[in-house]
Amino acid sequence: MDAAPGQGRPIEGLVTVMGLGRFGGGAGVSRWLCRRGASVLLTDVSDEAALEGPLATLSDLITTGKPEPGRIALRLGGHRAEDFSGASLVVANVAVPRPESNPFLGASRAAGIPIVTEIRLAVEELGRRGITRIAGITGSAGKSTTSALVRHLLGGDGRTSILGGNFGGSLLGEIDSLDRDAFVTLELSSAMLGWLAAGAGAPSDAGWSPPVAALTNLAVNHVDWHGSLGAYVLAKSQVRRDQRTGDAFVTRFPVESPETSAEIARAAGDWWSEGAISGEPLAFDPDGLRLPLPGEHNRRNATLAMLVAAECLRRAGETQDLDALAARLAEFRGLPHRLELVLERNGLRFVNDSKSTVPEATLLAIDAFRERSRIHLIAGGYDKGSDLSPIRELAPRLARVYAIGRTADRLLGPNVSDSRELEAAVAEAVGRMREGDVLLLSPGCASWDQFVNFEERGERFRRLVETLFPARSAGQSPATARTA
Repeated sequence: MDAAPGQGRPIEGLVTVMGLGRFGGGAGVSRWLCRRGASVLLTDVSDEAALEGPLATLSDLITTGKPEPGRIALRLGGHRAEDFSGASLVVANVAVPRPESNPFLGASRAAGIPIVTEIRLAVEELGRRGITRIAGITGSAGKSTTSALVRHLLGGDGRTSILGGNFGGSLLGEIDSLDRDAFVTLELSSAMLGWLAAGAGAPSDAGWSPPVAALTNLAVNHVDWHGSLGAYVLAKSQVRRDQRTGDAFVTRFPVESPETSAEIARAAGDWWSEGAISGEPLAFDPDGLRLPLPGEHNRRNATLAMLVAAECLRRAGETQDLDALAARLAEFRGLPHRLELVLERNGLRFVNDSKSTVPEATLLAIDAFRERSRIHLIAGGYDKGSDLSPIRELAPRLARVYAIGRTADRLLGPNVSDSRELEAAVAEAVGRMREGDVLLLSPGCASWDQFVNFEERGERFRRLVETLFPARSAGQSPATARTA
């Protein structure tokens, strides 16, 4: 990529930020641009009321007049083509679907204006500062937990280890305080990777891939956003497409899921096997790892994280003490909304797995529990085009399934309640549960039809459960879900 404005020097002219969003990335990049002296125009299709929370974090920078250096002017409730054709730089939100056909981004391209994203600015800034100890992790399921595990493993022995990318917020605010020896782990979504490909923002853009790349797995996902399975898998391939000689790609996907790997390969090509270190003998016994997280899928996540962390240490010239890494692994406490035990009361357990946004993740969550017949499953949500039949077909073997959201109709069948709303699903499930049962929120779908994001969905579930059982606060560690 040619040196874009903001790569270590003041930014002159107008920068249009397309999409404030609610995850913090838009706010983070806007603040970073202001620190560089840019005149920022922040435009979003949502209105001020809908964006009240993220706008509050920028209140000290917002001006009611025209854009001026170091300040933010707002254009809310819709975009205007002239804001995109008259800027010196456009920063697009990675959540904009089909960016190649978006008319406003098209206006920027027609005017020859560079288009970047927050993640592109972040990786370029890391490179400018000489920070090369970077691992990038992608996949259809497990990438958040694996990324968090890698960050945790690399954070021992006084090392600086940070996490960024698809976790919300912006890494740009942390880069200034990092030294060259810092380890950076990036969770990379397919949308982010698409913007890191060559020519994503301008014809002269070079592609970027992390020095250590990892793939957890692939499944049918985000077809609604990308347009096809092939386009989705192609976007994922950017995690290794522009790696340089000596870089590493790590995956266990074709070894752990040979049938799925072959099926995806037939539909969309196979870029994850050649050159991968997936088939090499492991230097440790995965079955011997002490994990605080339930489920075989988390053992797979931990195995991949160990390989990635060891490769990062090898490249950094540091000792690869696998025993020390394994001991540190046992200290990991998990992430919110990933098989998180939010309450255990009267012999009933309530588990929040709202991060499950694909059917494959839901099936893995179910497999984390010993007795399927004791599981009350809440599933459904926004329709991404995924095949939900495996969840529907599994319903007769569970205690009950409660279908919610836009995909509820596609889940209906034997032993499935047509709940539609999360509140109704929780209320009915609690009425049916008996001692030893588990209520599992693992939707297998995105949340956007009824919630801002999966975090809001998970927190709503938590509040509903705690309202029904108000005598004690939850507050238990996710690690206690190992009893599942």
